[in-house]
Order: sequence, then structure tokens, then C-alpha cells
Amino acid sequence: MTKKLILLSFIGLLIFTSCDSDYKFKLEVPKKTIYNSEIKISLNEENNQQIDNVEFYIDGKKLKSDGNSVILKTSEIGLGKHSVSVLAFYPGKTKKVNNSFEVLADKAPEVYDYKIINSYPHDTKAYTQGLEFYNGYLYETTGRRGQSTLRKVDITTGKVIQKIDLEKDYFGEGMTILNNQIFWLTWEAKKGFVYNLETFKREKEFNYKNSKEGWGLTNNGKSLIKSDGTNKIWFLDPETLEEISFMQVYTNKYAVDNLNELELIGEKLYANKYQQNAIVIIDINTGIIEGIANLKGLKKEMEKTQKLVPQDEVLNGIAYDAENDRLFVTGKNWGKLFEIKLIKK
Repeated sequence: MTKKLILLSFIGLLIFTSCDSDYKFKLEVPKKTIYNSEIKISLNEENNQQIDNVEFYIDGKKLKSDGNSVILKTSEIGLGKHSVSVLAFYPGKTKKVNNSFEVLADKAPEVYDYKIINSYPHDTKAYTQGLEFYNGYLYETTGRRGQSTLRKVDITTGKVIQKIDLEKDYFGEGMTILNNQIFWLTWEAKKGFVYNLETFKREKEFNYKNSKEGWGLTNNGKSLIKSDGTNKIWFLDPETLEEISFMQVYTNKYAVDNLNELELIGEKLYANKYQQNAIVIIDINTGIIEGIANLKGLKKEMEKTQKLVPQDEVLNGIAYDAENDRLFVTGKNWGKLFEIKLIKK
């Protein structure tokens, strides 16, 4: 190649690179916003050059847009962190620009105190992970490898009526009852089991592929509702046992993680906050934390008669008797099951 051709090639490459580099895109989106608001997302070319077309994506889903901006209703996308991607088409080129934003709750949670209505005996060897009231009995799952059990318990005496052990390789977690079956999670194995309600015979097992771990479990009559130790609540199909969707749990200030044992009461999801001896009350339709109940006093009540390990034997276990409007709570290795009434401050 002659020096002249080399020079012309270099000039051509320089011109091409310069034209491309003249396009400078800025994706504008508010970093934080609140639920039930609207936000504007815009793509701007800082040198006011021609853009042929723009495509907007939220969490990988394409949005309808007109021009270089789009208006979003946060109630339609939900709480939490969301990714924004934009494809910009300009003469002979396409460029992808990324950003993100976070949707917080639009109101602060109410604060609740409690009143002890009754107390009942509870097995101090039960490292409670799941708790549910069903047809007059408590059903309970316990944890730790080599100690995990599924139990049917007489609520007034604390006597274990029926029990099976989980294989020692698994760390048992939360459970729930639906369609005459018991669904039981394990912690880190990403595996759950299904049992016959009457016989406690195992019928099948399932894997959860997207959620981080197995923590708490409840149901709304149509879906299984699962926590995984993060701020996400997952919804599973009880037939296929596939994770269908999830919601993120937030206050008006931050995401709330370490959500553990669950109980659905009406449209409110009650969740233990692991190691904080508290229950958060979540709107099951939005993920907004509407209430926080400080139950530290219950652990102090237990410590009057029983020595507890501070970071281990914490509040965990929520059960609700819908027919008699009774709310029960206990803790890991606690010697009592408490019937309480929450009182808004």
C-alpha cells in the first residue's frame, strides 16, 4: 500500500471515529421516587444531533414511547430497584445506555405495641422455623441439620401428636398447608418437599431456582408465598411449584430484608424480622410495610424463666386462628407460645 493510500485510510478512519464520538447520550431518570407517583425518563443527545429512533426498556420489558422520553406510573412497576435500558438509533449506528432507579413506599409504617392474651407450653427443643394453625391444631417445622422435624401439636398442652424427621443433610425451614398438603422448605439446598397432611408421607419434592434460599412460607389459597432472606417475597404455583413472580418489600426510607417466617392475615402479610424480635406488616398487593410491631418484650418475658441465647433463640413463628381471631407467636427453643393482640400506638 502506498503512503498516499495509507494516509487516506487513516483520514477516513479518523472521520468515522469522530462522527461516532460526537454523539454523547445522557439517560435522565430520578434516582429515587415514591409509589403512586409518575416519573419521566428521557434520553438526550448532548450535541443536539439527529436521533432516528429510541426504544425504552424497564427490567428488560419494552415500553411504549413517543419520542425521546417516556412517563412511568410507579404503581404499575412496583416498589424496589428497577433497571432502565435505552436503545438509541442514529445514522448508521445503535447505542445502548443504562441507568436505574428505586421506588420507595409513599407512607411511613404505623408502630404497634402488644398485649399478652394467653400463653401455652411450647417444646424448648423446637427450633421453630414454620408455624401454622389448621383445624384446631398447630403445625410446626423445626430447623438445624440433624434436628429438623415436621410436627402436629396440641396447642393447649404443647404435646406433639405426630412427627417426622427430615434427613440430616437438610436444614428445615418454613411450611404452609394448602389443598390437604404440607409444603416444607429447606434453607440452603434450594429444595422443598410436599407431604400428605394426614399421614405426613412425602409425596414429592421441588426446586426453587430464582430465589436465594428457603426461609418462610405461607399461602393465599391460590399461590404459595415465600421469603428467601432478602427483601423479596416470591409467589409460587402450588401445582407446578414454579416461582411465578416476586415483589420487593420497602418502607418509605429503605428496603427491608431478613424477612423470615410468614403468615397471611387477610390482605396483610405478617413477617418475622430475623434477629430483631419484631414483626413487619406488609400490604400483600404492593410490598409496602404498613406496620412494625416491636415484640422484644416477649423475649424478656421468656428470660424470666428460661435462659436464651441472644442471637440464636429469637422470636420466630406466627400462626393465626381465623375462626376465633387469635394471633400466636413463639421463638426458637422458647418454652412458651403466646397469644397476643397487636395495639396501634
